[in-house]
Amino acid sequence: MSATTSTTTSTTTTTKTLTRAESQRGLLQVMLAAVLWGTVGVTTKSLYAISDANPLSIGFFRLAFAVPVLALACWLTLRSRMFAVARRDFFLMALIGAMMALYQVCYFGAIQRVGVSIAVLITLCTAPVIVALLSVAFLRERLTWPVLAALVCALAGTALLIDLQPGGAAAGDALIGVLLALGSATGYAIIALLSRVLAGRYHPLQSTSIGFAVGAVMLLLLALPTGFVVVYSATAWLQLLYLGLVPTALAYFVFFTGMKHTSATVASVATLIEPLTSTALAVALFGERLGPTGWVGALLLLGAMGLLYLNGRR
Repeated sequence: MSATTSTTTSTTTTTKTLTRAESQRGLLQVMLAAVLWGTVGVTTKSLYAISDANPLSIGFFRLAFAVPVLALACWLTLRSRMFAVARRDFFLMALIGAMMALYQVCYFGAIQRVGVSIAVLITLCTAPVIVALLSVAFLRERLTWPVLAALVCALAGTALLIDLQPGGAAAGDALIGVLLALGSATGYAIIALLSRVLAGRYHPLQSTSIGFAVGAVMLLLLALPTGFVVVYSATAWLQLLYLGLVPTALAYFVFFTGMKHTSATVASVATLIEPLTSTALAVALFGERLGPTGWVGALLLLGAMGLLYLNGRR
């Protein structure tokens, strides 16, 4: 009887340790994905400077270059099992792709109307709030105090990190821009939730391959009638290839893998490290500088990451 109790206790301790380690690893994977996403801004800024690229064309090539790599990796990993997807789940994977297309189109559209600062602020700050609300309503997740504190720090940090300048946009354009930014945030929130729903049933490569293929087709259909740019220099093509392979194929695979052991709400807050990465790269590559409030915002974002990491250890 004593030996059985000892064995049971040992097994329970090992399971708890494994679960805690998986939770920490999942959070770190989501944060790595956010860092990779943070390189998209400076790469896109460079593309605009050396080519006639437009948002829809960049969005299409970003997904189109990622799809073959993801599909090949999926086949090498799963072989014929990569096609073993229930009809309902296939629809959810396709919906991830549609939301990816929505996220990019709305985000770039918002930038055109209200500028980068307002578009980024609304998109990144409202997305975790939308995720939290939807998670409570549909996934029955419980908001713990560390997560709530991290959410507050992340929202405040992002608001301080991004220098909000109205820019004098016309009232009509400003309203449309705000609605587009909210649509972008909603698309991102739905991606986080859907990936969480599918994570326990399928390999992450299945979701990314199918979802991104659908997203690429949607963006191509949107780009063709509005000016599809296909002429680029060798340097621009290399940058497009980078966007497809690193902050897309690799980053989303890492993100979906981390989502297996991370709640949708925690993951959405962790990905707010993306604007911190973008700002650091802008300082290093383009000479941009943070003001005092920007540094406070950066520290708040790092504090949010620390709270989430401690919550994962618990």
